[in-house]
Amino acid sequence: MKKIQMVDLKGQLDKIKKEVDTSIQDVLETTAFINGPKVHQFQHNLEQYLGVKHVIPCANGTDALQIAMMGLGLKPGDEVVTADFTFAATVEVIALLNLTPVLVDVNPDDFNINIEAIKKAITPKTKAIVPVHLFGQCADMEAILEIANEHNLFVIEDNAQAIGANYTFKDGRKAKAGTIGHVASTSFFPSKNLGCYGDGGAIFTNDDALAHTIRGIVNHGMYVRYHHDVVGVNSRLDSIQAGVLDAKLPHLDSYNRARQLAARKYNQAFKDCDKIITPSGKAICQGICDTCDCHVFHQYTLRLKGVDRDALVVYLNENNIPCGVYYPIPLHKQKAYADDRYNEADFKVTNQLVQDVISLPMHTELDDEQIDYITSKVKSFING
Repeated sequence: MKKIQMVDLKGQLDKIKKEVDTSIQDVLETTAFINGPKVHQFQHNLEQYLGVKHVIPCANGTDALQIAMMGLGLKPGDEVVTADFTFAATVEVIALLNLTPVLVDVNPDDFNINIEAIKKAITPKTKAIVPVHLFGQCADMEAILEIANEHNLFVIEDNAQAIGANYTFKDGRKAKAGTIGHVASTSFFPSKNLGCYGDGGAIFTNDDALAHTIRGIVNHGMYVRYHHDVVGVNSRLDSIQAGVLDAKLPHLDSYNRARQLAARKYNQAFKDCDKIITPSGKAICQGICDTCDCHVFHQYTLRLKGVDRDALVVYLNENNIPCGVYYPIPLHKQKAYADDRYNEADFKVTNQLVQDVISLPMHTELDDEQIDYITSKVKSFING
């Protein structure tokens, strides 16, 4: 059996090495290392794939989220509602811009932001909602848009973990995650479903005026060299990284299908384990099935019932099975983001999830032998 990796980037590269090498060599030969032709080519190809009018590449996913908020003109003191159960970058940029983060609880089944919690959190100071498509599954965007329309709020999708996922509206219409709200951000960190070989990110929007503003922000506020029209930052996608991403983009759907297939195999292996709750996706699409496309499994995350999660982590590591706990501490309990406004009673789900969740290896190169070994060890520990 091959060594089990949490993310097998080497195995993935081996299958597309010629394409990646050619794309990188193209950049080397042009010597256009900043904002070169390969960046524009990738931008255009990603716009076509997503069906979105504007993709603005930038240096990383955290910058992408910050720049999206800057582009919307949010002001210090404006409140931004987002999920308590996610990576810190989501709330980090809110704080960096002197906005006021308002953290709310999530759903127990799909881990995404809870709609009723959003409604409860809105005040006259609320200006935006940031749904995070956590672990690869779309949040309930239709309900979020209804709330935003009612209260005249911006919707900023944090799509760092769900590129390629589809959201299905009640009328059957579909849209790619990251193309539904006013603006979205994504990350191309190497472990993402579409990852480069360094740092990278992008902002998506269908708003022409907003796209124009953001294009200036990412480049020191310049539209014409040495003419600084808006306050900006230095956040550009490296041409070599764009070359890697452009080589990988045609494979994204097949990568996501491989992840979905691995998830179904995991689910099947655990279906009779009453101490394991598998990712069901039921909040959106009534289950993981052959036609489900709302979840692209950036992570495969279990909930454990009556199991010593930390002891299981140790056991799996002892058996050469990597795993992760995403996330061990709620954002509202992090020292940097603690606030007396928060009431623990409002975070019942998140406070339970941080004790129960564990993520198993999930990537495009998982094979049946590895999945059988992983699931057998998990069941062996749970069943004693």
